[in-house]
Amino acid sequence: MKTALIIEDNDNNLELIRFILLQAGYRVRFAVTGLEGVQQALTIPPDFIVLDIQLPDINGLEVLKRIRANPVGETVPIIAMTSYAMSGDKERLLAAGCTSYIEKPIDPMTVIAQIQAVIGKDIG
Repeated sequence: MKTALIIEDNDNNLELIRFILLQAGYRVRFAVTGLEGVQQALTIPPDFIVLDIQLPDINGLEVLKRIRANPVGETVPIIAMTSYAMSGDKERLLAAGCTSYIEKPIDPMTVIAQIQAVIGKDIG
């Protein structure tokens, strides 16, 4: 069973994403700050990360940079899930090292398909 790490500070968003992933058969861990997310990602690497960009301590771009700088985090798929919807934000996040980008608000009916398109459909 694949494990997801959700790095998200908004309780409602966290619970929604967590619920959707659990229902799809994934194990889920979470962090509510960027520093906690980096620590978890590098200590016990997940199969993939869902990363909010607006976090209370360090922003998601810094989280991304710190995870990617460590050999453990070089290849972990990282999906930015953010309300950043300004022109060029998607391209900037992908260029910085995100594997994919999903805009909030998410559509609960399609988000698993979007995630599986990035990480593969195999849950095992």
